[in-house]
Amino acid sequence: MKNLLLAFALATCAVAKAQTVTPVSSPVDYINPLMGTQSKVDLSNGNTYPAIALPWGMNFWTPQTGQMGDGWQYTYDADKIRGFKQTHQPSPWMNDYGQFAIMPVTKHLKFKQDDRASWFSHKAETAKPYYYSVYLADADVTAEITPTERAAQFRFTYPQTDSSFVVIDALDKGSYIKVLANENKIIGYSTRYARGSLKNFKNYFVIYIDKPFTLSFATSDDALVTGKLEVASKHAGAVIGFKTHQGEQVHLKVASSFISFEQAELNLKRELGTDSFDVTKQKAKDVWNKTLSRLTVEGGTIDQTRTFYSCLYRMLFFPNKLYEVDAKGNIVHWSPYNGQVLPGYMFAGTGFWDTFRALYPFLNLVYPSINKEMQQGLINDYKEGGWLPEWSSPGYADIMVGNNSASVVAEAYLKGLRGYDINTLYEALKHGANNEGPVSAVGRKGVQYYNQLGYVPYNVDINENAARTLEYAYDDFAIAQLGKALNKSKEEVDLYAKRSQNYRNLFDKQTGLMRGKNKDGSFETPFNPFKWGDAFTEGNSWHYTWGVFHDINGLIGLMGGKKQFIAKLDSVFSLPPLYDESYYGEVIHEIREMQIANMGQYAHGNQPIQHMIYLYNYGGEPWKTQYWAREVMNRLYAAQPDGYCGDEDNGQTSAWYVFSAMGFYPVCPASDQYVLGAPLFKKVTLKLENGKSVIINSPANSATNKYVQSMTYNGKPYDFNWLSHKALQQGAIINFNMSAKPNKQRGIKDIDFPYSFSRGY
Repeated sequence: MKNLLLAFALATCAVAKAQTVTPVSSPVDYINPLMGTQSKVDLSNGNTYPAIALPWGMNFWTPQTGQMGDGWQYTYDADKIRGFKQTHQPSPWMNDYGQFAIMPVTKHLKFKQDDRASWFSHKAETAKPYYYSVYLADADVTAEITPTERAAQFRFTYPQTDSSFVVIDALDKGSYIKVLANENKIIGYSTRYARGSLKNFKNYFVIYIDKPFTLSFATSDDALVTGKLEVASKHAGAVIGFKTHQGEQVHLKVASSFISFEQAELNLKRELGTDSFDVTKQKAKDVWNKTLSRLTVEGGTIDQTRTFYSCLYRMLFFPNKLYEVDAKGNIVHWSPYNGQVLPGYMFAGTGFWDTFRALYPFLNLVYPSINKEMQQGLINDYKEGGWLPEWSSPGYADIMVGNNSASVVAEAYLKGLRGYDINTLYEALKHGANNEGPVSAVGRKGVQYYNQLGYVPYNVDINENAARTLEYAYDDFAIAQLGKALNKSKEEVDLYAKRSQNYRNLFDKQTGLMRGKNKDGSFETPFNPFKWGDAFTEGNSWHYTWGVFHDINGLIGLMGGKKQFIAKLDSVFSLPPLYDESYYGEVIHEIREMQIANMGQYAHGNQPIQHMIYLYNYGGEPWKTQYWAREVMNRLYAAQPDGYCGDEDNGQTSAWYVFSAMGFYPVCPASDQYVLGAPLFKKVTLKLENGKSVIINSPANSATNKYVQSMTYNGKPYDFNWLSHKALQQGAIINFNMSAKPNKQRGIKDIDFPYSFSRGY
């Protein structure tokens, strides 16, 4: 009996040990690009698509299950694929620009999107960041894709037939195609875009096929064209055909450019050259592994490891490169502002309302070099368009609120980025902070009211006014911090520092919440704190009340002290998920996602409240941060098609997970501090660009041991509830002693609390 028990115990230990993951040699293969793809208009589980691309690449590729022009271009529950689409889409709500599609077909010449569509199964689909493969059942073709930054290779494996085809669809809204059969080549361009008013916009593409064409057609507006192989029309395309034997592989090399056909050719030759499909695939895999390996996690479960790297994958796409390298090796870009080809960097595909919170802080910590390029791109945005973009897709999209370019610019410099024209960017921040832009989402809508009254009034026909006020106040803090670092005049710095306190003007002592305020100084009436929209943006007062990133201590004072503050935080989770959708006239998906998560008023599926869990550190109860951070990671994230709890949003919701799994989070990006939570893994190794390493050890970490009993920083006891960015840059070894019970004596003194403006400006 003893032997039986011993054997059982050993087997149990072996299983437990097998469930944890040691350092992985190929982190890219832990990624599930289908995470978040089981989404729809009225319920988002991520609203993602499988992006087959390189980190920050100019072009992505994705299988297209949706109709042409549908922002939901790939959804997990779909049955058919209509093509393989080059995409630059940051989200389905923003839709796409510069897209075209390629599709193999057989048996009959079918080129319209519904006719050429083929049934497929996830059982016969392989999705990796560097490689995609799927069996197209109706065509009896296996299609494979592997990417570079501005080009890609396709490999189509055909059956035996005299009717094999490749369809090129340049999409509608104005396109061009030309078949050069004697060169096995097709060129074309698409002018389709969804946002902004773009000048001289074309996405030029060039395609080479390694098999002679025995049949060639151009198409125009859903009809075959006879007598010519060059078409410019509303909706142009091409079909080429040939005979194939069983298992014959036909290869395509594809590249594009926003500048010219010649530049597209150059991109193809530079990035693909004579490489085979498998060589390009291996190179892409190597790039991914090199980029991902800046972060190594150990001692988590397989599911946790998959979720971590799948989230990290999403963080390495946007903003994506809009620049190219000309024949002389110069960095150049097509400008979405004036339509010219100009020198320098340019990026697109991000909304700062989402990404200033954690995505950009992550870049500044882990990948500062790419953010330096992004900052140089922002200089060109300002010079060419007159404003900094707030939602670039590309150019100026009129969506969301705030002036959060201030945070993105200020934080980068404050956290050590150098070697670019920061003074021009500072002038751009001041310009945006004191003027209304060409659209309401650029500059500051309601700026005259804000600067005169200290808030944007509720009753002056400016929507989402309270949200604007709160975000402007934080943005003013960011400008003040940058001005101080640049040795600007005390008068100028103090102006923005004073404005950073404007959040106080919306605090209603009667309810203990932020509330819209009328021009005459009275609060909006009636007031329903569960009402979404109206004074707020995609949230309610329970979400936006915490949006005082830079001065939580000041918020605590308004609420009457730490005890009341903590009770208010607790209420977020204990309240029922009530909502008032009357402003929208329907239950928007963000509301539904809060309702079904069973976490009260906590709406992690949208950005305004994502930092709130970390605020317990400012009130002296850090163990509640540790508890709720682990709950959110466990309950609301998984490397599965329904793996997010709302829109992923250009890496922001993923960045929350990756930061939280490391054990800290940037509540106030334009400060030097990260606020502590508790790590998810037994060990995390962060390799900084400067050659230093940050090693986070928590060997006793487990599903039950989620509380920080004690910790050391470089061997010394550490009781603060924050980490310094500047100190981390010197390298660090951080040891967490984890336990199943919270230590309610650690991190409870005022000296332990993170930075707040009203305590330390």
